[in-house]
Amino acid sequence: MADLQGKVAFITGAAHGQGRAVALTLAKEGIHIVAFDLAKPLTYPGYALGSESELESLKRAVEALGVTCLSVQGDVRRDEDIKPAVDTAVAEFGRIDILFNNAGICAYGLVHELPEEEWDATIDINLKGAWLVAKRVIPVMMEQKSGVIINNSSIAGLRGMNRLSHYAASKWGLVGLTKSWAIELAPYTIRVNSIHPTGVNTPMNDGLAELEGTTTQEIAERSAGNLLPVPWVEPEDVSAMVLYLVSDGARYVTGAQFVLDAGLLTR
Repeated sequence: MADLQGKVAFITGAAHGQGRAVALTLAKEGIHIVAFDLAKPLTYPGYALGSESELESLKRAVEALGVTCLSVQGDVRRDEDIKPAVDTAVAEFGRIDILFNNAGICAYGLVHELPEEEWDATIDINLKGAWLVAKRVIPVMMEQKSGVIINNSSIAGLRGMNRLSHYAASKWGLVGLTKSWAIELAPYTIRVNSIHPTGVNTPMNDGLAELEGTTTQEIAERSAGNLLPVPWVEPEDVSAMVLYLVSDGARYVTGAQFVLDAGLLTR
């Protein structure tokens, strides 16, 4: 897509899974990448998150496609990590055209048994983190009077889910941010949308299976119930949706929710 050549995308949770797929898809279209990831373990949720080696390999893979990749280790909960990353991106490229708020965690817990620190971690990473990053990126977009923000929500942002009330609350919150930001930022020609995948074939499934003492197939079947005969969608399906939303083909699309659920919500 010629309209995307030379643009700049800031992607959180970029080291693996959906963030990595989006980074590579956008890079193939000539978009420079700022890959932001914690790239180290967390006590909660306790499964493997993106790693430093994955972040480094992403940088190599992106630059092999002929564009620049800035890889940054940082925590979306810490403005002292976010601000230098945004400042470095602007110093390097002069602009930020795309923000993909993707960093997120998920783990099961009954509402009455959930420890407060697990609630806080989920809300802080999945919801507050998206706001903190956007807070730094939006002024850059306002100055250039253009930009696209995509918040990676979930089907859990459009329905309730058993043993995932904290996760659902964070993902519903992203819908509220999306719609409110779309109103605030429309005068600056900044578009804001959210996407809502069903289960995606990423390392998160392996982590949840490990925590639950079961298989990734069981995790997919337990939480999904897709109409189409697939246990999950692929990260590349998510990146294809993101590619459309950042393109000029979606230039009048804002404040909307895009569902990639293999028919799940039709049930």
